Parts: sequence; C-alpha cells; structure tokens
Amino acid sequence: MSETPPSPSVTSAPVPAPAATAPPRRPLRQLLAASVGNAVEWYDWYAYTFLAAYLARQVFPPGTGNSLVPLLSTFAVFAVGFFMRPVGGLLMGAVADRHGRRTALTVTILLMGGSSLLVGLTPTYAAAGVVAPLVLVAARLLQGLSVGGEFAASTTFLVESAGPGRRGLFSSFQYVSTSIGQLAASGVAALLVASLSDEAMNGWGWRVPFLLGAVLSLAGFWIRRGAEETRSADRAEAARPGLFDALRHHPRASLLICGITAGGTLAYYTWTSYLPTYAELNTGIAKEDALLAGTLSLAFFTLLQPVGGLLSDRFGRKPSLLFFGLGFAVLAVPLLRALDGSFLTLLLVQCAGMVLLTGFTSISAAVNAEIFPARVRAAGIGFPYSLTVALFGGTAPYVGTIAKELGHPGLFPWYVVALCLVSSLVYLRLPESAHKPLDR
Repeated sequence: MSETPPSPSVTSAPVPAPAATAPPRRPLRQLLAASVGNAVEWYDWYAYTFLAAYLARQVFPPGTGNSLVPLLSTFAVFAVGFFMRPVGGLLMGAVADRHGRRTALTVTILLMGGSSLLVGLTPTYAAAGVVAPLVLVAARLLQGLSVGGEFAASTTFLVESAGPGRRGLFSSFQYVSTSIGQLAASGVAALLVASLSDEAMNGWGWRVPFLLGAVLSLAGFWIRRGAEETRSADRAEAARPGLFDALRHHPRASLLICGITAGGTLAYYTWTSYLPTYAELNTGIAKEDALLAGTLSLAFFTLLQPVGGLLSDRFGRKPSLLFFGLGFAVLAVPLLRALDGSFLTLLLVQCAGMVLLTGFTSISAAVNAEIFPARVRAAGIGFPYSLTVALFGGTAPYVGTIAKELGHPGLFPWYVVALCLVSSLVYLRLPESAHKPLDR
C-alpha cells in the first residue's frame, strides 16, 4: 500500500523505532468527541444548502443593476465551498500531522462555528450593498476550509481511537454523524418554515439555524478539548512533516485515495442529495414526496453504517468495497430506470442504493487511514480525498442536470456505472488490511 523505508542492514546506522502505542483508554469518549463535532460541522454546512433560497433573496437580490452581485452569488453557491475543501484537507491535515489530531479537530470546529456566526450576521444587500455578498463568500470560504480539514482530522482520529478489530466500526461513525448533521439541518429549516410567516423567514428566521450552529460549535469544541491525543508521543517528538510530504513521498497512496473515492463520492452525492431532484426532473414526482423519500432513506442509511463497519471488521474491507462498487455497476441503471413518479418506488430505489452504498461509506475512513503511515496520515488522506469529492461528488447534480438539458437523461446512470467500475478495479488490487495492525 504505502511506501515504507527498507529495514536497516547491519552496516547502517541504527534507526530508533517508535514505541508501539495502544489505542486511547476511553474509546467511547473519543467516539463521542469525533462524532458530535462532525455532526455539528455538517449541520452548519447543510444549513446553508437548505436555506439558500432565503440567502439569495436577502443577499443576492434579483434585478439589481450591479453585475458583480449575480456573479458573486453563482461563485458562492456553486463553487467556493467545494473549491476550498481540498485546501482545507491539506492545511488542516498538516496541522493534525504536525501538532496532533486533537488540535486540528478543535481548530476545524472553531472555524466552522465562526463561519456559521458570520453567515448568521451577514447584512442584507439592502443594508450594505455589495459588502453583503462579499461577507457571505468569505463565510463560505471558511466553511469549505473547515469541512475539508474536518474529514482529514476526524478520519484519522476515529480510526486511531479504535481498539483491536474495531476500526471498521469506529470508521462507520464518520457517516453516521454526517447524516445526523444533515438531518438536523433539514429538520431545523423545515420547522422554521412551517412555524414562521414568509415575512418573518425573510426578515430574521433564516439567520436562526446559523446562530444555533455557532452555539453548537462551542459545545463540540468543549467535548473535543477533553479527548485524548491519538498520535504517538514518539511521532510528536520526531521531525515534523512538510506540507507536501505525503504527496512527495507517497504518490501511489495518494492516487489510491482518488481511485477508492471516485465511485463512492459520486454514488453518495447522487443517492443522498441529488436523487430527489433527479426524480423530479425525470418522472415529475411531487417535490414534497421526493424530499420525504430522501429524508426517510437518509435515516435508514444512518442506521446501516455501524452494521457495515462491523461486517468489514469480521470479513474484511475488500468484500465490502466490491459489494458497493460492483453492485452499483450492475444495478445503478436498472434502479434509476425503475423510477416511475410514485413515492413508494422512489423510496425503495433510494433504500436499495443506500444498502449498496454502505459498503463504501461505512469503511472509507478506515480504508483511507490504513493506506498511509501515521506521520503523514491526515494530510495524506485530506487532500486527495477532498479533491476527488470536489471533482466527482460535488459535480454530480450538474452532470445529471446537463444530461437532462441536452436531451439525454439516460446518460447519467451510465456515468455512475463507469466511475463505480473504475473504483472496483482499484478495490480488486487493494491488499486486505482489516486484520493488520495500524501504524501509530
């Protein structure tokens, strides 16, 4: 997998090996620290998505004569967050490798809390003019930086916190907490829309979820401050890695992360975010039915994650990954073609995809962490993973929509198939790592 230096011969200078370190003594506290913080991070990220229509009206008003405003609007909503995620993965991953996983986790949650507060306090265009969208773009930059760094740090922290034979289980809580954050953001937004008048929502209601997110970030920060550091003390005393050491010394491992992630991130964003819209565009299903099916299937998906993690700890990572990759390669087209505009069909299609998707999501953190040595693990994971998500996951809705506009909606399912086949070829070549000790 990752490149390791050769063992020293009898004539070479002795190289002190780092002492073996046991997992932290309080694994459940570690799991809570990573999961609660990650849920808060993703709550803040998705709150922006669910309330984008209100932000557009208040910060990017239609009909303005200033051509800079719609340009900034498009840039902020569609590009800024995903653009910053690879940067965050590299920078915060380097912080985790140089200064410790816990330090990086506290920095990322404070960044997200600060950016959420900034969104909540963003002035309207009517009050501040072009300053308003500039403030919002700055906040979205910080959110992207935080989310990219969060995956790098929390992935490493979760897997290094796991006891023997439990890395897959701990890994699964990456997506458990992500889904909980998404469901919480959706629920808070829906509750506000149902409880407040349109005037109140446009006036001040849209700010509430972001201000709440800032408060929740402080709670997550407090929990993370009490977590144990997972990086070996010997690693901490060794020479600190440079920003690009992982890419420079482990190029094959970096490319493996891209190959492992490409099909998984496309399938994830297609099934958890884009499928309700895809069904609306191609079958005419009512928007409220599509959203309800998406919410129910996401809750089902959340419950599946620990099961997938436990199965991989028992039977290995490769069977789980191939179950996902080959399953989507064979079934993505029939599943998407089965959509007929009914609520029940959409729910069944989404849930079937969630079962297959669990083979990837429940163990992606463990698989990624097992590829890199501890010294550069966080940065090694963070940059190629976030870059791949930006290229394939973040663009999934646009590819699907463009295919529809060009009159070839049937091409999008085959795009999913192609990328899952590419990732499956990578899975076939991966050595099994579930039962090997983790480099610490």
